[in-house]
Amino acid sequence: MSNILIMGAGGFGTALAVMISRFCSADVTVWSPFEEEAAQLRDTRANERLLPGIAIPGDIAITTEIAAAPTPDLVILATPSFAVRETARRLAGVLPREVPVACVSKGLEGETGKTLSEVIAEELPANACVAISGPSHAEELARGIPTTIVAASRSRAAAETVQDLLMNETLRIYVNDDITGVELGGALKNIIALAAGVLDGLAIGGDNTKAALMTRGITEIARLGIALGAKTETFAGLSGIGDLIVTCSSMHSRNRRFGMLIGQGKSVGDALAEVGKTVEGYPCTKTAHFLAEKLRIEMPIVDVTYQVLYGSLSPLEGVKSLMERPKRHESETIWLLSR
Repeated sequence: MSNILIMGAGGFGTALAVMISRFCSADVTVWSPFEEEAAQLRDTRANERLLPGIAIPGDIAITTEIAAAPTPDLVILATPSFAVRETARRLAGVLPREVPVACVSKGLEGETGKTLSEVIAEELPANACVAISGPSHAEELARGIPTTIVAASRSRAAAETVQDLLMNETLRIYVNDDITGVELGGALKNIIALAAGVLDGLAIGGDNTKAALMTRGITEIARLGIALGAKTETFAGLSGIGDLIVTCSSMHSRNRRFGMLIGQGKSVGDALAEVGKTVEGYPCTKTAHFLAEKLRIEMPIVDVTYQVLYGSLSPLEGVKSLMERPKRHESETIWLLSR
């Protein structure tokens, strides 16, 4: 029986623990840095705010002490992106070097623009890192609804460890060696989903509009990703177009819900408060805008979303500016050469 340590007791971390307990041959420990949160989960065996209606099996251990957990065969970081560096740092000097570290967080480090695997590598240089991404809402994962994702790493052995330990009758996992592309697809799709929500909030976006947004959105994601060293084909896969479709379309998507509130005229602060959960697309928009300007990559949807969230552009003016951009050939700068 293998041991899996999940760092983070939020919605996705809890959902992953429930799925592993139900369908995998592994013992699971969930770590939280907050004693109050850990005690509440232990006492109620539920996370009603983030995963209503999902019972936490009694065999899942919940702790605030990393040293109290059995030596893991796999560690999974399941915190918001802003907490990944600090969480990885907590494992330094404690985690054996042969244990791979997987990350299910989808974002970029705001201060540096680094991918989360780069952040983890700086804090845990001896441990192989795996990025887990794809269309996988926590609410469905915990209920055993068939889900397919990708595990990407520069170490094929580490990616296959994730595949071997987590793949089951409800979760299919593919491996991939393009960790940069997988991470960027998972992070940047939140921006496009946020924009999709704005369209819904404005009540002017029909099926035609949403389809166009997703199609041109994956183009922008790939354009920046390839400039940063990713492979073209990755963005046609689960962590690219797959994750983009589900995040733009589902009411489970907090990024889409946040965008809807912005489209309805609410301020950023009020929208964040109403969603009440981490909205990764909001800080990621600022980081992606910075990277696009730095690398001189054309990302008009990201630019307009940035101007709406961080500037004075109204959502309706943003839509108008995108529709009235200069004429183009569809294939002009749509993809750059794969590296």
